[in-house]
Formats: sequence, structure tokens, C-alpha cells
Amino acid sequence: MSKFMTATEARKKFYAVIDAAEHPGVVVAITHEGIPKVVVMSFEEYEGWQETMEIMADPELSKGLIRDMERLKKGKLKTVDYDTFKKRLKL
Repeated sequence: MSKFMTATEARKKFYAVIDAAEHPGVVVAITHEGIPKVVVMSFEEYEGWQETMEIMADPELSKGLIRDMERLKKGKLKTVDYDTFKKRLKL
């Protein structure tokens, strides 16, 4: 969900912008002269975007993910729940 506000309003309500944007999925777009110029988002959301961009930039990794998604849909890829995964890694 995106919220728009002017740069002047964002300056006046800086901490409210931080509070709003700290939740994943919420983006605050700051406009100047009616044009969106920047966005403020949670650090968690930002890291997710960065990871996605890294994956998309690596053709081999992208192909592997697409291949694995197809295998998962066909039931040919075994999955485990998080607790089992942790036990196997001895975390």
C-alpha cells in the first residue's frame, strides 16, 4: 500500500512517516511539485527488494529458481517445515 505526501508535509511529520513506513508492504511516496521523487519503506522491505534484484541479475540463479518452482508444482521437489530445517542444520 502506498501513501503519498508532499515533501513539506513529510518534513513536518517526519516521525509519522517513519512510523507508517516501518511496516512491510507500506511505502510512503514523497512528492515535490506533484511528482513522486522518493519512497520511504521499512528496512526489511528494502532488504527483500535488494535480494530480489540480486537474484534477477544472476541468470543461473533465476533459471534454478524457475526450475525448482516448476518441480515444486509437479510435486517433484521435497519440502520441509522450518523446525525440521533448523534441526537438520542444528541451529
